[in-house]
Amino acid sequence: MAFKRFWPLTKGDRRWLLCVGLCAVVAALAETVAILLFAQLTDHALQQGSVSAFWGPAGKWLAVAVIGAIVGYLGNSLGAWTAERFVVRLRGRVFAHLQKLPPHFFQRNRRGDLVERLTGDVDAIEQLVVSGLVQAATALFSVIFYACAALLMRWDMALATFIAAPLFWIVTRRFTDRLREVARRERRADGAITSVVEETLVNVVLTQAYNRQHDEEERLHRESGTWFRASVTSARLNEFYAQLLEVLETICILAIIGLGAWEISAGRMTLGQLLAFAAFIGYLYPPIRNLGQLGLTVTAATAGADRLLEILDARPAVTDPPASQIIRVPERAVGEVEARRVTFRYPGTGTDVLEDFSFSAVPGELVVVTGPSGAGKSTLAALLLRFYDPDAGSIRLDGIPVNRLPLDQLRRNITLLPQETLVLHDTVEENIASGRLHTTHQDVVDAARAADADGFITALPDGYETVIAPGTARLSGGQLQRVAIARAVLRDAPVLLLDEPTTGLDHLAAERILGPLHRLAEGRTTIVITHDLALAAGADRVLVLDEGRLVQSGTHAQLLHQSGLYATLIEAHPTGRNGTVHPRVGPAASAAPSGRPPGGPRR
Repeated sequence: MAFKRFWPLTKGDRRWLLCVGLCAVVAALAETVAILLFAQLTDHALQQGSVSAFWGPAGKWLAVAVIGAIVGYLGNSLGAWTAERFVVRLRGRVFAHLQKLPPHFFQRNRRGDLVERLTGDVDAIEQLVVSGLVQAATALFSVIFYACAALLMRWDMALATFIAAPLFWIVTRRFTDRLREVARRERRADGAITSVVEETLVNVVLTQAYNRQHDEEERLHRESGTWFRASVTSARLNEFYAQLLEVLETICILAIIGLGAWEISAGRMTLGQLLAFAAFIGYLYPPIRNLGQLGLTVTAATAGADRLLEILDARPAVTDPPASQIIRVPERAVGEVEARRVTFRYPGTGTDVLEDFSFSAVPGELVVVTGPSGAGKSTLAALLLRFYDPDAGSIRLDGIPVNRLPLDQLRRNITLLPQETLVLHDTVEENIASGRLHTTHQDVVDAARAADADGFITALPDGYETVIAPGTARLSGGQLQRVAIARAVLRDAPVLLLDEPTTGLDHLAAERILGPLHRLAEGRTTIVITHDLALAAGADRVLVLDEGRLVQSGTHAQLLHQSGLYATLIEAHPTGRNGTVHPRVGPAASAAPSGRPPGGPRR
């Protein structure tokens, strides 16, 4: 099953696998000829003490050895090259599929475990599909050549020794089932260890602040104990298997020598023939053992394949519509957004997070979506970006259902500033430039200036070439947010989606980003998802959600004088009814310049 699923990935390299197989044939043939030349050398030169009889067989043996070495080198090198190409291709395919999966998949699977699947489990599959296949072909040809040579030399003795071959198969079958379960436990434990380490490093501040170092060490110790037991059990089983086969091989070789001594004493066999025959049988058992061990390789690979197939068999929540259903529209949308009676629940849950929800927004309009935690606000962002499709109703862009647009075109027209400021492990310039293809350095600088970020960026040690990373200490939360705003400015999408833009920022930092946010929102359809009701004061419309339903809609002033959830939230807000509020984020806040990015090719 695993081999069948992953074999198509060898397309394009199968001719090289064939070349590796041919090299294996030539190498096995060279080894066979070398053994026959050894027998000739023993009988005609060594046993008779003839120096003149030495040079001919010795020269041929050396030539065969050189040919075998060259062919073996080429075959092994080509095999390694092909195997690594397969690993790169398989890892790329799994990674590409992983990026298409919906957010809930990553919430249900630990990141460290997914990393382990992309590393250790991928290597296990390669051992089955490429390296295992090459090893099997090499072993099979070796068995054929050595067995045929032994039969031609003394068929009766060969048949007697071949009786031991089924023993290798029986021993392998006895070990396979146990090793399969151990391999699965070891793979799971590897993923758990990686997850613990990754989670601890990501949350190191929390660990230190709450004195949880010992708890994290204990957690790692527990997972390491599981891995240790599985790993030791696997090592013991493999070692016992190898030593048992070694004993069986020794018994067979001793039986051959005993039979050969009897044949020599009867004058039916020469010493050279016996040594050659013993060599053929001695060379025959290792490839038979390798064929048996291939079953163990399959067992280990099956454990890894099951884990990879969990990813590959997971279906994306959304896909591009069929070509016949795509509605052709201009690449750049006008930016009119509408939700029509949308109902949605996350896969695997039994509760609607949005129910019969409708709203609309047009360019130049600022809509604030607020409500208690769990009201369904962030779900709206996931539906607008089409991470999911509604169970009922529709989301529309310029009147077109978003499920009738190609995903890349839809998402090019929406800029998301998520609650957690996302940065790449790269330079500041590359972080900003990732907002749009085909940007110049001047485009990046102009976008940074529009985001009020150029000043602190140029003050960094390497300016725009300074490397930053997730969790970096080089920049404050507000500065990182302005880098993200610069990226959004450069993206130049007609729809702007802000998810908790001031979360985690103090009052001064929040005030500092409002100017750049205003310039970014200018002329765009802007939807702000927030608990910070101070941002709602200047909104064109405020939507109040509660338990997935739209319970109130209107301007801040209108809702402030109504009884209802909004008034309750305002009373609970630090500013209160009479407190100060942030300046408006929308287009009418000031006469600041447009948020359009500087010149340069548009995405």
